Amino acid sequence: MQFQQLQYFVAVAETRHFTRAADLVHVAQPSLSQQIKALERELGADLFLRARGNITLTDAGEALLPLARRILADADTARHEVQELAQLRSGRVRLGATPSLCTGLLPDVLRAFHDRYPGIRLLIEEGGSHDLVRELARGALDLALIVLPLPTPSPALTTVELLREDLVVVSSPDAPRPGRAAHTVRISDLEGERLVMFRHGYDLRELTVAACRAEGFEPDFAVEGGEMDAVLGFVRAGLGVAVVPRMVAARSGPDLHVTPLARPGLHRTIALAHRSDVAPPRAARELQRMLLER
Repeated sequence: MQFQQLQYFVAVAETRHFTRAADLVHVAQPSLSQQIKALERELGADLFLRARGNITLTDAGEALLPLARRILADADTARHEVQELAQLRSGRVRLGATPSLCTGLLPDVLRAFHDRYPGIRLLIEEGGSHDLVRELARGALDLALIVLPLPTPSPALTTVELLREDLVVVSSPDAPRPGRAAHTVRISDLEGERLVMFRHGYDLRELTVAACRAEGFEPDFAVEGGEMDAVLGFVRAGLGVAVVPRMVAARSGPDLHVTPLARPGLHRTIALAHRSDVAPPRAARELQRMLLER
């Protein structure tokens, strides 16, 4: 099995078209087809069902695809690691983070990293913790900032707790503030309040809804389905209140009122994750160090 054959196989699997795949990998279409056939002979199984105008993966192709993607991703990471110049003058870091962490935690850390290593490219992918774990596992990310605990812990990942962050309630300055006391809000005070809620799969949504149910009520959503910036914008417009991380609230500006949650409050644990079987590239290890020392 040749590395080039895996490249051609993945290209065909993603485009579902031999000619477009050949253009993608810059090779003549007959050569690509010959290499795919050679790979199928070596594996002893067809990888594609070839019907006129319709290319689909066989069961063998479906089994090979995630493995091939991971091999190609690992090879790409190795190439960048070897090609890095002395003292981190070049290279890249592929970092995944939830949208709230991109808003609250990362700007200052990435600015410090960029000032120290201006030649390192920073590739940031926003997503939910579940999606980021999947991207780490297939080799598409070097590091990821995720929220613990994960529903299904993975021994393939190494996680290091980074911080424990309080959640707060944000509201429009012109709207009545929830709660009986101006300086704190209890979860029970959110009963009857109109909430601006994140989309399904968002860690903050699951945490907030679970806390409300633990107090014996179902939250009432004024708007739901947004990412962090959208949620803050809807709150500014007076559509409702939202529960957000303290670091995000601190960066939200004077046009939002921030109220802490009364004890015991709500918290979330942020961790830095990477694959257990492959050490992160040198530049990623340096960013990891800066995040842990922040």
